[in-house]
Amino acid sequence: MQNDRKLIIAIDGYASSGKSTLAKALADALGYVFIDTGAMYRGVAYFSYINGLYTKDSIHTEALIKRLDEVHLVFGDPITGNDRPLLLNGENINDPIRSSEISALVSLVAVIPEVRTKLVDLQRQMGTLGGIVMDGRDIGTVVFPQADIKIFVTADLDIRAHRRFIEMRKHMPDITLEAVEANLSSRDEIDTQRAIGPLKQAEDAVLFDTGLLTRETQLEKALTLVHELLAE
Repeated sequence: MQNDRKLIIAIDGYASSGKSTLAKALADALGYVFIDTGAMYRGVAYFSYINGLYTKDSIHTEALIKRLDEVHLVFGDPITGNDRPLLLNGENINDPIRSSEISALVSLVAVIPEVRTKLVDLQRQMGTLGGIVMDGRDIGTVVFPQADIKIFVTADLDIRAHRRFIEMRKHMPDITLEAVEANLSSRDEIDTQRAIGPLKQAEDAVLFDTGLLTRETQLEKALTLVHELLAE
């Protein structure tokens, strides 16, 4: 293979498993574009939130579907490296989509078939030319089943909850570890049990347990997969 071949690399995994950290580092190392599809679903959740299309534990599905044409999501120009802001109708929503309120809604939004259809189509458009590292829940199984490299990232729930807790308490000092773990557990159940695009490891994906690997080792293993493929 030519070394200038532009690959499609899919990284799927559980919430707070470290997949975005790995995907961004890999994209930076390769000079590829990093696409955070989870942020896109958070963007739709944020749209639902600011427009009152939800109750405490449910989304007003029909109302959201009727307004999906109003949801325009793009990634803006890089600030540094692959740090690109997500824009909803021109507004930078990088910070608000990481709130606990949006975290509680995102998996509920992601089970809506019309939302998934809209975002999967958009994600495929973003990756048509290759040279991307895309992370999410169903990239290697639904969005790009033909991806050149597939990685599935996991870690024990307590490890993921601790990571998420450390991240969230910077902005939410009153958040508790128990609340974070409960949220992740709920998201795991919804993500793995939904009828459309459930979270699961593709048969040809390489498993990374980030609870057992340092970030440096994860990147080294991922780069080895890339270099081996390009050397074929």
